[in-house]
Amino acid sequence: MTRQYRLISADGHVVEPPDMWTTYLPKKFHSRAPQLVKDEKGGDAWQLVPGTAPMPLGLVTNAGPYGKRYEELEWYGATYDTILRGSFEGKARVEEQDFDGVDAEVLFPSQRTMGAFMAQEDDDFHLAGLEAYNTWMHDEFMAASPERLIGLAQMPGVDIATSVKWLRDAKAAGYKGVIISAFPSGLSQLSAEDDAFWEVAEEEQMPVHIHSGLRQAGGRSASSFAAAASNFGRAIGLAEMGGLVGEASGFMSSFIYAGIFDRFPALQCVAVECGAGWVPHFLEHMDDHYWRNRTWTKTTLTLTPSEYFRRNWKATFIRQPFAVATRHWIGVDNLMWSTDYPHHRHDWPYSRRIIEESMGGVPDDERRRMCCDNARLLYRLG
Repeated sequence: MTRQYRLISADGHVVEPPDMWTTYLPKKFHSRAPQLVKDEKGGDAWQLVPGTAPMPLGLVTNAGPYGKRYEELEWYGATYDTILRGSFEGKARVEEQDFDGVDAEVLFPSQRTMGAFMAQEDDDFHLAGLEAYNTWMHDEFMAASPERLIGLAQMPGVDIATSVKWLRDAKAAGYKGVIISAFPSGLSQLSAEDDAFWEVAEEEQMPVHIHSGLRQAGGRSASSFAAAASNFGRAIGLAEMGGLVGEASGFMSSFIYAGIFDRFPALQCVAVECGAGWVPHFLEHMDDHYWRNRTWTKTTLTLTPSEYFRRNWKATFIRQPFAVATRHWIGVDNLMWSTDYPHHRHDWPYSRRIIEESMGGVPDDERRRMCCDNARLLYRLG
């Protein structure tokens, strides 16, 4: 019987289980693998790189049977024994979905953990870390309920041939899409070399996801890795947690201006955890910029920027009444609701209440598209 979907979160996360790296990373890399240690308040934390500050679990997991009040959020002190097990166990995650009334989630890894491998100069270690995550996600976490746990494969940033191979392998394994944290070519800037990746993504009908940004682009050097490693587990403040919603306009505009979507018109891209309330101004600005400058710049674009956005991009949002209110300026079919569970921005187990509060007065068919059907069609579910 075909599964019936009513509520799909387009952005959820996982945390690697305590035994993940010893299980899935080749033994020759164990001495360099992330190590489970204690944070300053006795909580569990991942030391992603030897000698650096550990990354606590506190804000990337849900604690207790009903989560925490805002006033109780804490960076330190959470342990694998106190957080909800759906953060790292697929079967438990399905039970937590049921409790929240969610039928499926599109799942992303910790980008800090992926960054620890993405920034490595050593190609073998870089690839081994990402492969360990992808294998665990596919063989263990997703396996609990593949129609509800929609994991995405993390793509490497070594060279274009490797990226293309990994993309094809992800499709063959049954993944519904991929994540890029750097340009597929491994270069620091978008280039013609990346076209081979977009071509295969279009051919294989694999949506390409950018979660927050492309911070790993061009970051594979000893100096850049040292700088990145110093930030993996450092204490953070309000400024760092501000949410760089404007960063998405940079990679979106560069993709559009580069003519990618003329060359690959069926390519689908998703801007994740970037919000959407800013999109109307972005599209207005892009179109004005295009009309004023299209002649003297000799652009070969065949559509306006807003037309490319509405044909080739989707954006996820969490709790954004303003984005909902301006949905027709954005495009109802370009919006996908999400929870960000189990990260601290979620409202589990009250997602249905949040939707009612933020989408009051929205026609049922539009609400269903944003909360279910846009994701269901993009990922070919049911």
